[in-house]
Amino acid sequence: MPASSEQHAASDVIVIDIESANENIDTTINMDNHNTMNGNGYYFCSQIVNKARDTFDSGVTKPIEWRRKQLKNLLRMYEENRNAMVDALVKDLRRSKMEAILLEVDYLINDIRNTIYNLDDWVAPVKPPKGLVNMLDDVVIYNDPYGVVLIIGAWNYPLQLLLLPLAGAIAAGNAVILKPSELAEASAKFMVETLPKYVDSDAVLLVEGGPEETSELLKQRFDYIFYTGGTSVGRIVYAAATKNLTPVTLELGGKSPVYIDNTVDIEVTAKRILWGKFINAGQTCIAPDYILCSRSVQDKFVDAAKNVLREFYGEDPQKSPDLCRIINNRHFSRLQALIDASKDKVAIGGRYDAQDKYISPTVLANVSANDVIMKDEIFGPILPIVPVENAYEAIKFINEREKPLVLYAFTTDEQLAKRIAENTSSGGMCINDTVMQMGVDTLPFGGVGSSGMGAYHGKASFDTFTHKKSCLIRNFAAIGEKLGSGRYPPYTDGKLSFITTLMRKRNGPSLKYLPHLIAFALGAGVAYGIATWQKMSSEQI
Repeated sequence: MPASSEQHAASDVIVIDIESANENIDTTINMDNHNTMNGNGYYFCSQIVNKARDTFDSGVTKPIEWRRKQLKNLLRMYEENRNAMVDALVKDLRRSKMEAILLEVDYLINDIRNTIYNLDDWVAPVKPPKGLVNMLDDVVIYNDPYGVVLIIGAWNYPLQLLLLPLAGAIAAGNAVILKPSELAEASAKFMVETLPKYVDSDAVLLVEGGPEETSELLKQRFDYIFYTGGTSVGRIVYAAATKNLTPVTLELGGKSPVYIDNTVDIEVTAKRILWGKFINAGQTCIAPDYILCSRSVQDKFVDAAKNVLREFYGEDPQKSPDLCRIINNRHFSRLQALIDASKDKVAIGGRYDAQDKYISPTVLANVSANDVIMKDEIFGPILPIVPVENAYEAIKFINEREKPLVLYAFTTDEQLAKRIAENTSSGGMCINDTVMQMGVDTLPFGGVGSSGMGAYHGKASFDTFTHKKSCLIRNFAAIGEKLGSGRYPPYTDGKLSFITTLMRKRNGPSLKYLPHLIAFALGAGVAYGIATWQKMSSEQI
């Protein structure tokens, strides 16, 4: 996003303009009531982080009432600005209204409603099971906020990928610094102009921009960093975080494979795969990247795909209002080069228009592992098919490469689906569909290996931004002290034997309610004693 000298509405909001992205940056920082930074990015980055830390240290963000209020205000922002959010996505990606609402606006609304509904339960301390040695004690796990959190978003889903983790960070009680992608200019502008009107601007601060200043921002000490984007920049973020031993979540990408066997309904399979591939013009980290199948299945899939794509986008997909465009010229040129290098493999599509940043939905057939299209994540509307002999060969092909973010398999053979799941490693899986796993808020979403680390969505978002602080609470009851006195010197074999016996792990019934049972037994014993004494007294009279 071009640097701007525009002053924003809320005078207490610090907005830094940095021009960044999954691989770029600019050099302008704008702060209300301050001069342009003149290259001194470190000073202003330090200042904004200090502002967030002062807010967190004051304790403002910790009460559940504050968290609930911010979440409700975020929900109100989504509901009151639905059209503005859709318009921003249209400007950035020529996203259709349906995709904008389903994949971003309503997705955010449903997630935050779920968070609000469950906030009390999530925040409450957890009391895990305990053993015999602690039967009279309390064992508690407190859900502590980390502190000051940095969230770096991505351009392909510019609202969802920034605001979804924001809700989790707020729910956990953190102060947050947000870094939207500068490539999605309209979405970043929407957040800069709108977010401060709804949330506590001392606790949620926005940073716009790119490379130089982003690197300066990463020199600051954060308590948690959440990054969504490419693997190369993810490595830079991770390296910066390790200098301060800062925990991170990295939501990256990778080449997510699809395996299709010969037992499936090929028409339905084609619809589900092509929808998942071509929403947002393939600019989705969990989009199917390539297909593995036999040559006979490949031929059937291509035939079905021609009909499905005609049904989806008409005879001329470029005229369809439902097909997005490539985000910018740099990414368009990269995708154009991939098509040009694969001209002899084009089975469907292969057309492009640089002026419109349009690339037609393209299917490549008979692709080999060494073709250029198979080198890196495609992140565009190009779907290669690599013929394999069978599922065993497909599993071997997948395992010889970096671990994907998602693995898709289409088969009606339950044993085969199980075999693929048990013999591959991926961030997540979906059987007989694509992308739809993202709609299940009880399934954590995240990568493994080069496709990322950590997870979020639903309660996992809250847990990501929460430190699980363990606590043992003991009392001064005589029986507890007696049981624990064997640890004190002078040491003897008898004491050692007693302590080791007491601490030995046993595979028996839970002791969770043992203190209550003991209390009940004591109470019953006392009541029985009193009743007996009263009876004896009455007999004597």
